Amino acid sequence: MNLRRMMAIFGKEVLQRPKNFMFIFALVIPVVLTLVLSLVFGTYFSNVSRLGITDEGSSQVSRLAAENKALIVKQNDTADDLQAAVARGTVDIGLVLPADFDQKLNANTRANIKVYVWGESRMDNRVVISAALIHMMRQVTGQEVPVDIQQVLLGDAANIPWQQRLLPMMILMAVLLSGTMIPASSLVNEKVKRTLSAVNASPATLPEVYTAKGLLGVLLSMVTALLILFLNRAIGGQSGLLLLTLLLTSIFSATLGILIGLLVKDVTALFTVMKSLGILLFAPGILYIFPNLPQWISKIFPTYYAIQPVLDITQNNAGFSDIWLSLLLVLVFSIAVIGLIGFVTRKQNESLAAV
Repeated sequence: MNLRRMMAIFGKEVLQRPKNFMFIFALVIPVVLTLVLSLVFGTYFSNVSRLGITDEGSSQVSRLAAENKALIVKQNDTADDLQAAVARGTVDIGLVLPADFDQKLNANTRANIKVYVWGESRMDNRVVISAALIHMMRQVTGQEVPVDIQQVLLGDAANIPWQQRLLPMMILMAVLLSGTMIPASSLVNEKVKRTLSAVNASPATLPEVYTAKGLLGVLLSMVTALLILFLNRAIGGQSGLLLLTLLLTSIFSATLGILIGLLVKDVTALFTVMKSLGILLFAPGILYIFPNLPQWISKIFPTYYAIQPVLDITQNNAGFSDIWLSLLLVLVFSIAVIGLIGFVTRKQNESLAAV
C-alpha cells in the first residue's frame, strides 16, 4: 500500500463524510441519547449528595449538616420515616442519631449509629456524605471520632444505578455506530455512484481505499466513545490503557463496517442488515441493563470482549493483566474479519472479470 495515496483518500473522506446524513446520525445520536438519559435519570446535571437525618435528641451534628451547603439535608421525625425515604431514593443516605449521641462523643465513649444507604445511590455521593459526617463529628468533639457506623443497604443488594447499567449500551452505540456505519455507508455510496469499480483503473488499490475509510471510522469511533465516557464521568485514571483498548475496539468495529459495506448494495439494504445484526451487536449492553438476567450469556457475543475491558478499566481500575485476554480476542476477531474482507473482494473481482 502507498501511504501517500491512502492519506489522500483519507483526506477526501474527512472533507466529504461530514456532509453525509449517516455521518451526523452516527456521531450525534449516541451523544444526544447520553444527555437525554442523564436528564431523565438525573445523573449528569443533578449530582448533589442528599442526606436524611432522624435526630432523637438535639445533636450538633444535625445542625452542622443543615448548614453544609454541599449537601441537601432532609429531617425525618422517626427512624421508620427515614428508612422509607431512603428506600424510595429520596435521599442517598439516612442517619439515625441517638438521643445521647453528643454526650458520648464528648465523653470519648464509643457510640453506635445506624446508617441506611439507598442501593442506587452513586458511590461518589456516599463518599461525600461519609467524609462530611466525619468532619462534623470532629467539629463537635475536637478529636478523633469514636463512632462505629453500621450501614444497612435498602432494596436489592445487587441493584445497580441506572447510569452504570446504561453506560455499556452508550459506549457500544458510540463505538459501533461511528466505527461501523461510517465506512459501511461510505462504501455503499461509492457503489451507488459506481466510483468504487473505477479504482481498478487508477493507481490506488482497493486495500488503500478500505484502509482510508476504516481509518476515519476508527478515529470517529474513539472520539465518540471518549466523549460518552467524559459525559458520564467515567474516564478513569488509566488513560493510556483505555486508549489502547478503544483503539482495538474501534478497529474491530471499522473492519466489520467495511465487510458490511462490501456485502450490501444500497442504503436500504444497509439499514436492513444493521437492524438484523443489532441484537447480536448490542446484546451485551442490553443484558447489562437487566442485571438479574444470567450475565454469562453476554460472553457468547464478540462485542462483549470489546466493551467489557472498557468497563473494567473505567469502573474497576483494571490493569493490562486483567484484560489482556479480551483484548487478544478482539484482535483475533479483527484479523478474522480482515480475512473475510479479502475473500469477498477476490470473489467480487472474479465476478466482474467473468462478466
